[in-house]
Amino acid sequence: MSNPTPQPGVLDIAPYVGGESKLDGVARIIKLASNENPLGCSPQARAAFEAAAANLHRYPDGSAGDLRAALGKRYGLDPARIVCGSGSDELIGLLCHAYAGPGDEVLHTEHGFLMYPIYAKGAGATPVKAPETDLRADVDKLLAAVTDKTRILFLANPNNPTGTYLPSAELQRLRAGLRDDILLVIDAAYAEYVGANDYSPGLELAQNTDNTVMTRTFSKAYGLPALRLGWAYGPAAVIDVINRVRGPFNVNAAALAAGRAAVEDPAFLDLSKEHNDYWLDWLSAALRDLGIDVPASVGNFILARFRDGEQATRADDFLRTQGLIVRRMAGYGLPESLRITIGSGEENEILAAALREFMQGE
Repeated sequence: MSNPTPQPGVLDIAPYVGGESKLDGVARIIKLASNENPLGCSPQARAAFEAAAANLHRYPDGSAGDLRAALGKRYGLDPARIVCGSGSDELIGLLCHAYAGPGDEVLHTEHGFLMYPIYAKGAGATPVKAPETDLRADVDKLLAAVTDKTRILFLANPNNPTGTYLPSAELQRLRAGLRDDILLVIDAAYAEYVGANDYSPGLELAQNTDNTVMTRTFSKAYGLPALRLGWAYGPAAVIDVINRVRGPFNVNAAALAAGRAAVEDPAFLDLSKEHNDYWLDWLSAALRDLGIDVPASVGNFILARFRDGEQATRADDFLRTQGLIVRRMAGYGLPESLRITIGSGEENEILAAALREFMQGE
C-alpha cells in the first residue's frame, strides 16, 4: 500500500525549532532566547484582550478593518494597502505561495531569518543565500546572486540574529538594481527599536514602488507574540493578491482587539525603546569587558561571539545550569555565537555575572 506523497521540496524542509522555555531541575528560569519584550505588553492591550472574551462566540472581522485603520492613522498610511496576518510569518509564507513556485528562486542573506528558506521550499521554490560582509547584508552581493529565476528577495532589516541593518540609501540602491518583476520584501520586525538617523523600515519603497512590500510584527516591541499578529504594507495589487490567498478569518478577534489598543498606546512603545536603549549598551559593554566579541546591534538582542563553536557550546551549557536560556546560532551558520535577548535589568545583570564566572574558568 502506498502512502500519500507530499509536493516536491516539502521533505527537504528542516522544521523550525523555537527557543526553549524549560529546564529540568531548575527552580528559576530566565528565558533570553526568543527576543521577547521584558516589559510585557501595553496595559491597554491586555485590557482589550480580556474584554474580547465576552464575544468568543462571534467570528472576528475578517478584514481587520479597525486595526488597519489604527495602523493607517499611526503611520500615515492608506489602510486599504495594509493586510494583517497571524504573525508576519504568515504573510511571508503567503507571499512565497503567491509569487514563487517550482523552478523559481527566493533570495535571502546568508544569516537571514530561517523561515525564508522554509517557506520557499514549501512553495516548491529554491532558496538561495547571498553572502554577507561583516555580518551585514551586502547589496552588491545580493544583486550578484540574482538570476533569471529570482522571483522574491527577502531582506530582514534590522536582521536577526546579527542585529545589523542596511541604511535607507542602500535599500534604495538595492531596489533600483533589481528587475521590476522581482518582489522585494523588507522584513522590519525590529523597526521599533532602531533609532539610527539613516534607518528606514522600507515605508517609502512600499509606498512609492509597485514591487516592494514591508512586513511588521506585534511580537517584539509591542510584546504580543502569544497572539500571533503581524501586518504588511505595499502596492495595492500585491495586497490584493495576499487577500486572495489568505484565510477568511486568519487573525483572531482577541489579537485584533489587543493589536489596535497597542497601536493606540505609543507611550508603551517609547518605554520599551528607552529600556532597550539603556540595557543594550550596558550588556554589550559588559560582555566585551569579558573578552566576548559583541557586534553592534540595533535590535533587542545581542550576538555574543566566542572563540569557536566548542566554547560557545560550553558557555551555553554553563548558562543552562544557572537557569539562563539563550539561543544557539549554529542553525544560522554561526556556531561560535549565542544570541541573547535584552531582558529586565535584573536578568541582564544575572546573565553578565554568569558569563563572568564562565569566562574566568576558561
